[in-house]
Amino acid sequence: MDMSVLFVVALVVLAFVLLFSVVKIVPQGREYTVERFGKYTRTLSPGISLLTPFVERIGRRMNMMEQVLDVPTQEVITKDNAMVKVDGIVFIQVMDAARAAYRVDNLPYAIAQLCMTNLRTVVGSMELDEVLSQRDAINTRLLHVIDAATEPWGVKANRIEIKDLTPPTDITNAMARQMKAERERRAVITEADGEKQAAIARAEGAKQAAILEAEGRREAAFRDAEAREREAEAEARATAMVSEAIARGDVNAINYFVAQKYVEAFAELARSPQQKTVIVPSEMGALVGTLAGVGELVGLAREQQGAARAAPPTPPRPPRARGSVPGTE
Repeated sequence: MDMSVLFVVALVVLAFVLLFSVVKIVPQGREYTVERFGKYTRTLSPGISLLTPFVERIGRRMNMMEQVLDVPTQEVITKDNAMVKVDGIVFIQVMDAARAAYRVDNLPYAIAQLCMTNLRTVVGSMELDEVLSQRDAINTRLLHVIDAATEPWGVKANRIEIKDLTPPTDITNAMARQMKAERERRAVITEADGEKQAAIARAEGAKQAAILEAEGRREAAFRDAEAREREAEAEARATAMVSEAIARGDVNAINYFVAQKYVEAFAELARSPQQKTVIVPSEMGALVGTLAGVGELVGLAREQQGAARAAPPTPPRPPRARGSVPGTE
């Protein structure tokens, strides 16, 4: 009885062992290689698969998802003999599980060493300024080289990024001084441009002010000339009227001219800057009489204008007797 129980237990254990060795479940994102007596035969995709018991076994379990490998920091001498510290990261993905498993040993280490070697080659062929300013160009060149080198291994290099670039301390200080000088130069240029624009604006303002002032003077001169022209026309009309009155024999017209000249001469004598004493003529009565004659002439002219408007024109009157001129007796 005991032997039969042990035999059953042994059969059950053997069945479980055979079951687990034959049935294989491959998770998503993984692929397993199958070896028959140590030789690669096929690759198992995600899902459930059956193996031949005691003949086939799982060889390598490969990760088919995209992986990130760190490139260690290393010192690189540039083309212009500057020492820089460079590190980076590389994104890879296994495309062929069999080639990645059997064509290279320790795939991550091999790719990291490949990246370090090519990074030294690319950075060493460039000058420091190019290394600091052309990271995209470095990444592109490295990606092309690494992808071509890993293609026989069944690996695809998707991206390579330079993570850090550290130049020497003295070069960093020199770059800081250069940046400060460049900023100061830009500030000076900007300030000079501002002053230039301000000067141009002030010149434009002065120009417009001068133009407006000249236009104002021209307008004022035009107005003054027009006023003098009208004054001259009025004077000419008055002279014509007085001349007509003289032609008709009106003695008041002669008195008007004499009085006008008399008053102008006396006014010039009073305004003279060299004259300290003004001599008043003794015959002031004659001057008053002359002014009265002027007033009579003005009144007579108004009466004649009113009569001319009210009635048709009449023949001229006979000339009056000539009187004495004031101030000549």
